[in-house]
Amino acid sequence: QVQLVESGGGLVQAGGSLRLSCAASGRTFSSCAMGWFRQPPGKERESVVVISASGVNTYYADSVKGRFTISRDNAKNTLYLHMNSLKPEDTAVYYCACAAVPVLWATPTKANEYFYWGQGTQVTVSS
Repeated sequence: QVQLVESGGGLVQAGGSLRLSCAASGRTFSSCAMGWFRQPPGKERESVVVISASGVNTYYADSVKGRFTISRDNAKNTLYLHMNSLKPEDTAVYYCACAAVPVLWATPTKANEYFYWGQGTQVTVSS
């Protein structure tokens, strides 16, 4: 089992920044590929960024490339998402998730590859 708790969401103006954190407990955090997903109002959940268990490989959705940065601190069992130049279309509930992966460099991008999910944190970007 892995327990995930997100924090850091809130209301920010367009162009602003936020840092989301995801604290993990339970199963070995360092063996998880970790992803940030988001679900905008009325839309399906989508993959935003993913980082491999090793921390070396990453995946970024085109919509956030150059603006968002994912990182992880395996010593602190914590995942981060630094979001800059936020846009109103970034408004969503953001979820962190853990995928048990067979290799340390895997970056799964599909939600159904992730077994453990946090409760989500709301990010609202005003125009």
